[in-house]
Amino acid sequence: MSDSQAGRFRTPISAALLRGWIELEETPSGILPHRLPQWARTQCEDKQLAMVEQQPSGVRLCFSTEATTIELEALPTKRLYVGMPPRPDGIYDLLLDGAIVAQGSIAEGNLLRVDLAKWAADAKLSGEMEPGSPGRLQFAGLPGGEKAIEIWLPHDEITELVALRTNAPVRPAPPSGHRLWLHHGSSISQGSNSAHPSGIWPAVAASRGRVDLMNLGLGGNALLDPFLARIIRDQSADLISLKLGINIVNMDLMRLRAFGTAVHGFLDTIRDGHPTTPLLIVSPIFCPIHEQTPGPGAPDFSDGQLKFRATGDERDVAKGALTLTVIRDSLCAIVAQRRERDPNIHYLDGRHLYGEQDHELQPLPDRLHPDSATHRLIGERFAATIFGGDCPFG
Repeated sequence: MSDSQAGRFRTPISAALLRGWIELEETPSGILPHRLPQWARTQCEDKQLAMVEQQPSGVRLCFSTEATTIELEALPTKRLYVGMPPRPDGIYDLLLDGAIVAQGSIAEGNLLRVDLAKWAADAKLSGEMEPGSPGRLQFAGLPGGEKAIEIWLPHDEITELVALRTNAPVRPAPPSGHRLWLHHGSSISQGSNSAHPSGIWPAVAASRGRVDLMNLGLGGNALLDPFLARIIRDQSADLISLKLGINIVNMDLMRLRAFGTAVHGFLDTIRDGHPTTPLLIVSPIFCPIHEQTPGPGAPDFSDGQLKFRATGDERDVAKGALTLTVIRDSLCAIVAQRRERDPNIHYLDGRHLYGEQDHELQPLPDRLHPDSATHRLIGERFAATIFGGDCPFG
């Protein structure tokens, strides 16, 4: 099919076609989905947060069409870390009636060159930006007839959306009728080390649980920030889960005294807007480097590949330093205390999703993040444990 036939219908990207976003920004190229609102972005100038909230984890185009050829035009921003191999291009998943039928990437785009040494010393998102142009990704040979299409955007690549080109009209998808699940967590929840966006564990769990996902997994930034609690408070949600702990430990952000009251305050704010919504607190999955050793975490290139290690002193635990073991005990106690007056709050030990025995069979490749197979394992276990009939989100 020629390009003119494939692009007979050009559909600008609009809010009606998108799900999983909090705010849309108009750019010279098109539409940039944000997972934090502008007011919150101004309250924190952390360069990591600025980057990851623009990476559209869980954001997807949802529409119905009879088209057999669909072409997406977008402008990605790719990262190149100085001294490290090039990162793979972000993956776009096309799902037809809920099942992946095609995947692809856009090679064109902006390029952000990042020197990690300078990055660590700078307080803002920085790097040498090489402007690029939008590219197109075509999905051809789709079956005829009316069908529900989802295109999941790369979970780890900033993506400005320009337009859809199709050989038949496009209509925004009607409401699914499913419950809306809002999830907040760390880079593992955002999808780090997963090979494709609908394969990140929250997406797997949402598919198995037949819920609509709003993913506020923010790499390096599940830090009990007050603005995040206010965002969750003000969002529509039928189910809410918070996966807390690993970033607190690997940033060595606070001690036990501050952690407990910060968790209570975070939950209090959420309950101001969602007093009876089912609320699940999930502690960290098994991660050997931080089970007994406090942070901060640090990159480790000793074997020529990026891995992570803990640099804290186990003796400091007696002084209130946090480890994953301490975090789990604290979260379990906090939820037990709050359940006396809040029957809709629940606790899940993250080791039920990925524990020590799982690590022996499927170790974390960089000692911190799961691979694609482990993302699927975690997502399937979460769905089985949490979305069943008598389960917290049943």
